[in-house]
Amino acid sequence: MWYMFWFLIGFGLTIAGGVSLIGYMNFFPAGLTWTNYLLFISTRPECYLFPIGIVIIAISIYFFPSE
Repeated sequence: MWYMFWFLIGFGLTIAGGVSLIGYMNFFPAGLTWTNYLLFISTRPECYLFPIGIVIIAISIYFFPSE
């Protein structure tokens, strides 16, 4: 049961971070380059939720008991 809890926590964090990453892509029409985009999202704390969520999902899947 705890595995599903951690999976859903990771899923929520991944969605929150992914939506932020996609939302910040709206700066491209304003003339932002890929380098500037990567430098910008590295300073935004909500963008760190995406990789943290991926790691939590991977750990919960790896340790899920197979019966």
